Amino acid sequence: MKKTPATLVLALAATVVAAGCATLAGSPDPDVVAAEMVKTGFRSQGIAKVERVTQIDETLKACNAADVAGKPLDAATAKRIEEANLKTVKWPSDGKFLGDWKEGEKIAQSGRGMTWTDSAGAANGGNCYNCHQISKEEISFGTIGPSLYNYGKLRGVSDPNAAASKPIVEYTWGKIWNAKAYNACSNMPRSGHMGNLNEQQIRHVMALLLDPASPVNK
Repeated sequence: MKKTPATLVLALAATVVAAGCATLAGSPDPDVVAAEMVKTGFRSQGIAKVERVTQIDETLKACNAADVAGKPLDAATAKRIEEANLKTVKWPSDGKFLGDWKEGEKIAQSGRGMTWTDSAGAANGGNCYNCHQISKEEISFGTIGPSLYNYGKLRGVSDPNAAASKPIVEYTWGKIWNAKAYNACSNMPRSGHMGNLNEQQIRHVMALLLDPASPVNK
């Protein structure tokens, strides 16, 4: 019998209850039960593949375990994870960190992309507004992350190409590429590392944050 959305919900609920009872009895591994739930509740369609929720690397495993335990990672583990993620950061292939802030603003304000209706290779949005305030004109924005308004100005970046600006410019690039290189269990997506944004898109977002002409720094 084909499951309707309602029967699927009931099936998942039954799995959760069974998982809880089994765990109390000391049997099946919760990870195995969770994997079965994903298998039951998700399917691949178009470019949206089930592997997105099943392929969990060591960083996510450690952070998920800490979250379930209700405590932060121990310092040694956090440092090891950050060092491993820092090694994955790909710096600009041509040495240029900044693009066009106007394009960066479009990317930051767009949450589009990577759904089953999108075509492979289509440009994605950065969805930055969902977690951050970007400019003072905004009246609706998320607060999971800190405000980015005056990001470059507050950090003294009057000329992004100046030697004095290099540390914050490189940090910002690395943070966008792979946030977990600086905070092991950061909620920020690993935009470059996971392929959400390409190198040129990250340049544009960098310009939005650091170009003195950007509305972010006005």
